[in-house]
Amino acid sequence: MTAVDVAIVGAGFAGIGAAIALERAGRPDFVVLERAGSVGGTWRDNVYPGVACDIPSHLYAYSFLPNPGWSRVFAPGAEIRAYLERAAAESGVADRIRLDAPLQDARWDDGSELWRLRTGAGELQARALVLAAGRLTEPRIPAVPGLAGFRGPILHTARWDPSIELAGRRIAIVGTGASAVQLAPELARIAEVTAFQRTPAWVLPRADRAYPDAERARFATDPAYVDAVRQEAYLAGEAMIPQRLGDLDALDWAQARALAHLHAQVPDPALRAALTPHYEIGCKRAVFSDDWYPAIASGAIGLEPSALAEVRDGALVGASGARHEVDAIVFATGFESTRQPYARIVAGEGGETLDAHWDRGMTSVASTVVSGFPSCFVLDGPNASLGHNSSVLMIEAQLDYLLAALRHRDARGGAPLRPTAAAEAAYTARIDAAAASTVWLTGGCRSWYVDERSGRLTLLWPDSVPAFRERGARFDPADFHDPVGARPPALSTRD
Repeated sequence: MTAVDVAIVGAGFAGIGAAIALERAGRPDFVVLERAGSVGGTWRDNVYPGVACDIPSHLYAYSFLPNPGWSRVFAPGAEIRAYLERAAAESGVADRIRLDAPLQDARWDDGSELWRLRTGAGELQARALVLAAGRLTEPRIPAVPGLAGFRGPILHTARWDPSIELAGRRIAIVGTGASAVQLAPELARIAEVTAFQRTPAWVLPRADRAYPDAERARFATDPAYVDAVRQEAYLAGEAMIPQRLGDLDALDWAQARALAHLHAQVPDPALRAALTPHYEIGCKRAVFSDDWYPAIASGAIGLEPSALAEVRDGALVGASGARHEVDAIVFATGFESTRQPYARIVAGEGGETLDAHWDRGMTSVASTVVSGFPSCFVLDGPNASLGHNSSVLMIEAQLDYLLAALRHRDARGGAPLRPTAAAEAAYTARIDAAAASTVWLTGGCRSWYVDERSGRLTLLWPDSVPAFRERGARFDPADFHDPVGARPPALSTRD
């Protein structure tokens, strides 16, 4: 049986970042388990036409590995995937990434005090487990009566099939969130598109542009310029924090900006009314686009201003009662975000699964470790995402936490790190108190940020990025049980 100090699950931004962090810290005894045949995570899985980041490119990269070669202010998905592939190769960690090795089961062995993992490529044991599987991995397709009887292609934006010919066909896009507003205008160039809108999105100007050759050349030769562009994007994101935290003046300003964008691009009053949200801006994920509204205003995209209610006699029927004959359906309906798929197959002390532990919503200590799951680190998990800035900033803070925790473990004789239930309860209470007045809980919407079982904000960190580093993912030995008779668990290379 293969034995390692650290097993990392997932080879997206978090998993590759963890591997690079361990390598740079002189901790080469790790393996990365990736279920697919290549790295890239979200940016490998999402290949629909128009897919791109909605965070400025230079901020959507590791701070320790800038990419001067971005082609646009907002990078296309293929460029981000290529960046991650280069990051793994150039950092010297690619040889420890096991592709086509999906995690099937991870169990804490109370006797040996090790994690025992079964994968599609064999078994292994590890002293520490890093779950970097991401929060947006399992597509969510709503239960629509009659859907099984639809005879045409049914796709989800995260499971795009480029072999399906859509040109000249009638296509229904279900959803009007971030992926829908990227995809729909692209499909409208080649097909007849109808968008089913359950809830209008607040749409802000994107202001994307290609970087001219001269500017890209400067990126390549002037690291200070890259840093300046990155810092400008970071500060622009942090400037949105007052609005997210419920500042009324900030809310009014942001909403006025979005409404001005709507009025400028949609002259028809009735259509504008159908596209105007009735909840606070920021309550749901913000959408950035310069071509979504024009495509609807021009008639290139037909708007069904209600949810898809059923499929009847081969046609799609909206909640409004309107009937639409289509040839294909594309679901842009997001992911199973609050119940992570990996949580069902990770079992800690006493055999309790993460899914059971999180039966009222995800909880943690420092958004990174969980009581009852020794030496287990969850990246981009409970309250570790952002609604206003780059998630890579949060991942890097968690990587610092990981390294600090491993140093503490080694200094205490190598015994497993066991977060206390009291520390988890205290951190959860802090999160809940901070979230109570934010737009995510008071803005009058339903969103994938909030766990519907408990009404808790479980995905987002309810504060700024500096606050996460200072008061969130900051390692504190007091959050852990003191080891008794500490000694490192013995790793065996035999079954």
